[in-house]
Amino acid sequence: MIQARVIGKVWSTRRVTSLPRGALLEVETDGGGKLIAYDPLGCDAGETVLVTQGSVAASYFQGDTVPVDALIIGSIDDKK
Repeated sequence: MIQARVIGKVWSTRRVTSLPRGALLEVETDGGGKLIAYDPLGCDAGETVLVTQGSVAASYFQGDTVPVDALIIGSIDDKK
């Protein structure tokens, strides 16, 4: 898993039909890298999130082959 901060939304007027409804968010990792992650949770800019990538992200969508390589799986409220 990767810890990242949501820095913005990606707006798209066209996308592949196999991509379910949901937000595409731009996130910045702790190391300074940026990536686009699919968000099924409804996260907002400034939130710290957990992102998973690869086959784990794609397998979240049961029964469908979905072109998702990065998936937000949690929102971090507090670290202790």
